[in-house]
Amino acid sequence: MTNDAVAKGPASYFPSIEKKYGRPIAEWKDLIRASPLTRHMELVAWLKSEHGLGHGHANALVAHTLAETL
Repeated sequence: MTNDAVAKGPASYFPSIEKKYGRPIAEWKDLIRASPLTRHMELVAWLKSEHGLGHGHANALVAHTLAETL
């Protein structure tokens, strides 16, 4: 395996997020996009309080999702 195949940045958390919480990344991103919240830290807090994600996992999902919409 080459270094090119290794995910970097927020995406590097995705395999452990899927394994720990049992939902595919696409589903988490859909939840984030469907939320009425728009600010990064509001979304992170919401994922933590409503869905039980850890801070690092929530932060990675929000960062990656919001970067797609810019």
